[in-house]
Amino acid sequence: MRTNQSEDAELRAVLAQLRPYFVRTAWFSVFSAVLVLAPSGYMLEVYDRVVNSRSHMTLAMLTLAVILAYVLLEVMEWARAHVMYEAGEAFDKRMRRRVFDAVFQAGAQRSALGSQQAFNDLRTVRDFFHSPSILAILEAPVALLMGVLLFLISPYLGVSALVFGTIQALVAWLNERSTKPPLMQANQTAIEAQRYADGALRDAEVIHAMGMLRSLHSRWVQRQRKFLQLHAQASQAAGGFQAVTRLVQNTLSSLLLGLGCFLLLHNDLHGGPGMMIIGSILGGRMLAPLVQVVAQWSGVVNVRDAWSRLSKLLQAVPAQAPAMPLPAPKGAVRVEQLVAGAPGSAQPIIRGAQFELQPGDVLAVIGPSAAGKTTLARLLVGLWPSMSGKVRLDGVDLYGWDKAEVGPYIGYLPQGVELFEGSVAENIARFGKPDQELVEQAARAVGLHELISSLPGGYECKVGPGGVRLSGGQRQRVALARALYGEPTYVVLDEPNSSLDEEGDAALARAIVQASSRGATIVVITHRTSVLSVASKLLVMRDGQQQAFGPRDEVLAALNAAARAPAAGTLARAA
Repeated sequence: MRTNQSEDAELRAVLAQLRPYFVRTAWFSVFSAVLVLAPSGYMLEVYDRVVNSRSHMTLAMLTLAVILAYVLLEVMEWARAHVMYEAGEAFDKRMRRRVFDAVFQAGAQRSALGSQQAFNDLRTVRDFFHSPSILAILEAPVALLMGVLLFLISPYLGVSALVFGTIQALVAWLNERSTKPPLMQANQTAIEAQRYADGALRDAEVIHAMGMLRSLHSRWVQRQRKFLQLHAQASQAAGGFQAVTRLVQNTLSSLLLGLGCFLLLHNDLHGGPGMMIIGSILGGRMLAPLVQVVAQWSGVVNVRDAWSRLSKLLQAVPAQAPAMPLPAPKGAVRVEQLVAGAPGSAQPIIRGAQFELQPGDVLAVIGPSAAGKTTLARLLVGLWPSMSGKVRLDGVDLYGWDKAEVGPYIGYLPQGVELFEGSVAENIARFGKPDQELVEQAARAVGLHELISSLPGGYECKVGPGGVRLSGGQRQRVALARALYGEPTYVVLDEPNSSLDEEGDAALARAIVQASSRGATIVVITHRTSVLSVASKLLVMRDGQQQAFGPRDEVLAALNAAARAPAAGTLARAA
């Protein structure tokens, strides 16, 4: 599970905290290894003592002892698995909130790392803690102990086991070299196929209505077929190496038995004839961990890939250090020479925006398509980082402000409205504990109270996944009520009336006026002129650049004058 140390430092730090679990499991493995020898000891004692003495009592006591050893061995095996299961749960407990936050922060920045694959990777790593592979890895001290015992019985046996152990390690290395590339490609192809299917499901209505399903299915099948081919290639290679590892293990057991007999015939075997069998068993146990790891190698590669992806995510989205709590913002916004683009891209979308807003201002942002208005909205609420310049709220860099702290004071309506599975009240209340008075207040502000009251269950009506049980206009107004919930001091609305009818447009205008009258700073990005009547300031964007900013009437007058000038020039040239 190791990658570059600078990349996985955060994960390794958590792993270091779990060291007591690994130490306990290693001790259990040592005790289990000793108990595994109990059947062999029982067999030797029966042949030696019982057959020669013909004592029923000795047979009974030896049988009782070996049964107790079996019971204790199973208890040890259960304890090993249980301790490592607890280690996996402890790892998950320490990392799940961090991964959850990182995924959503990366998703907000439109990064490919912000996908549900990270949750699958976290589960893969957690489950690996109690997998046969890691239990076999933790038996490394046991293999060392077996090797030492073989050397004590006879140096020849020890050297033979060491040679075969080296061969086994070489087989494991070749297995790694042969199976790692196709397994990694197979995993990546599987992720791409899943991502493609998820994207298709999000647009299922369009796909079904326009008869695109068969074509998209063919594309998905191509990705799936590539995954299966790569996985089959890796499985075939791994199967061959598994057969070789078993062959090496079985050969060593028989070789040690034969070598032990040879040494016994030359009076060079310590401990007598019984050590032939003991040596053979010890050799097999010495190689058992490597055999187990090779047999489970695909799981090792999967967890290593998952570990690497988690490391990249956590490195790309560093954890925010605890900061001193700041006073509640009043809504003063200052944009300072802002240059920014999509996260991870070197191409700027916004170039040199600069303006200021005071509490109570209503700014309308207009401009043609691809002018950078939606990018500006994401920057204004601190979702995307800037290349240079800052967006400050009450003098504080909004991107670096802890969103859990500043979030309740911000209202945001993105261009693509998303509701979440739950009730209308939960969606409006941002999935905190709903304050019914504040929920109704926000709903009334956007003219939605009567409509919600007519729904089955009223405010407790379930909207379904993505708000599918509501119309487009209803979803947009619920999302607008969510943006205004709790009377935030700073509100950014991106195309808030794109799905609204005339009544909804009027309700939106009233809500903006009401929020402005209580001192909230409002930014409205729109293509429709109906919002301009309630705006106090106007920002014109074109090709990512700020064309004009100032009081609404002054900017409109300047725009009208600029529009008349070319027309007048054309008439003069015609005359």
